Amino acid sequence: MKETRLGEFEEVILLLVGILEEDAYAFKISDEFEAQTGRSVSIGAVHSTLNRLSEKGFLNSEMGASSPERGGRRKRIYTITALGHRVLTEAKDFRVSLWNQFPGLANG
Repeated sequence: MKETRLGEFEEVILLLVGILEEDAYAFKISDEFEAQTGRSVSIGAVHSTLNRLSEKGFLNSEMGASSPERGGRRKRIYTITALGHRVLTEAKDFRVSLWNQFPGLANG
């Protein structure tokens, strides 16, 4: 059985793939992570996390077109699978449930 839980870093990377849509390739994800969190991240950590999320069935990837600014190299573009959407929804629901139980911070 495949692992269906997300670590915090995996969750953020998966969310960034969804946010970036057709621009969801490793270097752009790394840049967006740094912009959103104010923390640096190695490209190797992003690559290994993208690979792990793909192995879990949360992401698909395909090679994009080559571009002159990349010296003719192609980018691997990532997209979230239906399973990836489901685990993100479950993670969000779980966190919201916890926040709603926190006295003084709960909505309502």
